[in-house]
Amino acid sequence: MNLKTIRQAFYKSVPVMAGYVVLGTGFGILMRNAGYGVLWTAAMSAFIYAGSMQYVGVSLLTGGASVLTTALTTIMVNARHLFYSISMIDTYKDAGQFKPYMIFALTDETYSLLCDGTTPDGTEPNLYRFFVSLFNQCYWVSGSVLGSLLGTVLPFPTTGIEFSMTALFVAAFTEQWLTTKDHVPALTGLLSTLLCLLVFGRERFLIPAMLLITLILTILRRREEGLV
Repeated sequence: MNLKTIRQAFYKSVPVMAGYVVLGTGFGILMRNAGYGVLWTAAMSAFIYAGSMQYVGVSLLTGGASVLTTALTTIMVNARHLFYSISMIDTYKDAGQFKPYMIFALTDETYSLLCDGTTPDGTEPNLYRFFVSLFNQCYWVSGSVLGSLLGTVLPFPTTGIEFSMTALFVAAFTEQWLTTKDHVPALTGLLSTLLCLLVFGRERFLIPAMLLITLILTILRRREEGLV
């Protein structure tokens, strides 16, 4: 086991730790206030591991949503994973035994850390990506359990706590903007999302926005490769 690889993966994941522990704590508190104990909270974070969907899932659980409603809502909320994960196919194709877990653990924040495809010198690439993914999930599970335990002794109103996920997305976007010189993908995402929000409304803009972003970036990439 390459200790340098594990150490570098931990260093890379530290910014996500700061966000995931806090956000996971918020989720744990919501679950506790909804009447679900620490085991339910830990199980959701370990086996579902979809931050924004877990927040939405609390409402689905308490509202008695049907299986069909839950499935459709999950597809809508997590549809973005389909689009950005496509760009990781080449990166993950030779991951071997690590591949199944890395696919499962590819969250927005993990993607933001690994999407450039680079790894520190002297590290094993697949092992490095595996541990970045693993550390990030450990932070989320730990925060969720902590929130569930705190919810039993520190009851307080949870109105607006769901916005914490939006705050993390903004932080991830800002980090990517500052660390890359090519802002075309970011601007494409912003403008496409704004356009679809205006055209389709806030209840239906997500899927059209992701399709439009994928189409534009595909065309731009093909032009760079001289195929268009």
